[in-house]
Amino acid sequence: MATETCTHGASIRRVTPSARGCEECLVLGSPWVHPRLCRARGHVGCCGDSPHRHATAHFRATGHPVIEGYDPPEGWGWRHVDEVFVDLGDDTTRQLGPIPRFV
Repeated sequence: MATETCTHGASIRRVTPSARGCEECLVLGSPWVHPRLCRARGHVGCCGDSPHRHATAHFRATGHPVIEGYDPPEGWGWRHVDEVFVDLGDDTTRQLGPIPRFV
């Protein structure tokens, strides 16, 4: 598995998602694109194509290096630190339920 060669592999944990969509956008009532899941603590934020980029903001605030493509669980991760994709294989996080959609 690719995470075995990742220097941040120890930060990739099994987590419980913090929300069914971008946590901050749900509070703001703001649309998002593609939720991302922090594999260190379970924070769900929106991707860099979203207006607020909450997943990147979470990385900058916490230093948690790896996110997972989360809707649906896509089998890949992203290491913010060195901007590299990580193959998570079958180590994906189960969704809490359907992710709300914004059109």
